Amino acid sequence: MKIIQLVAIMGMLFSCTVNAQVFDVPYKDDAPTRTLLTPTKNVKAVVLLFPGGSGVLRLQDDGSTTNFHTFVRSQNLWAQYGVNAVLVDTPYDLGGGMRNSRSIRDHQQRIENVVIYYKEKLNVPVWIFGHSMGTVSVTEFVNGGKEKERLIAGVILAGTYRSASVDSDVSVPVLAIHHVDDGCSSTPLVTSERIISSRPNKAISQFIQLDGGLSEGDVCGSKAYHGFNQREPEFIKVAAQFVLRN
Repeated sequence: MKIIQLVAIMGMLFSCTVNAQVFDVPYKDDAPTRTLLTPTKNVKAVVLLFPGGSGVLRLQDDGSTTNFHTFVRSQNLWAQYGVNAVLVDTPYDLGGGMRNSRSIRDHQQRIENVVIYYKEKLNVPVWIFGHSMGTVSVTEFVNGGKEKERLIAGVILAGTYRSASVDSDVSVPVLAIHHVDDGCSSTPLVTSERIISSRPNKAISQFIQLDGGLSEGDVCGSKAYHGFNQREPEFIKVAAQFVLRN
């Protein structure tokens, strides 16, 4: 790829959105849940983005972060589809593997608070989108009962973590995206595939496989196929199209 083309792509992915705003969603007497809203005109939906790993983005007051997660790299790509993107930070490390804290009441209550906050603020359908360990956050939420399910329009999973699942009585649309060459042992492609194949016949669901891009470093890292590195435009396109169809 020519240097000029590479610079243009990187600029598209990492350039600051002038209208992006930080909103701290209150949580009891504890630290708030920091979020970064990247808005668009004529908004049709909002997608709340829950990254994997520790979940910690360390969003600054100006919205900047040193985290290289795929959701950070692609946050500006949603606007062209009329979808608002919201990066959801966490004030504490959520851990990893079986020791993660994504199913505990505190984390799940924070998710609910953020969902309600943006549902009331924007008055458009709210989708929750988790990547890697973030899929545990969103599946635990949607499996948490009909009251929680009624708050959202649908669920998107990408690079699904092996323990994530969606209960059979969940009725909202579910999309799972996976890179065919994802080499992370904790996020086998079959996990995404199984979630969609096990959905009830009348349920709206779709499984999409992506290929290509570039894999660098840790196979479970954001610069690997697992993180859809250099496939961000297609990654967001298929997700946004599912949102707009449903």
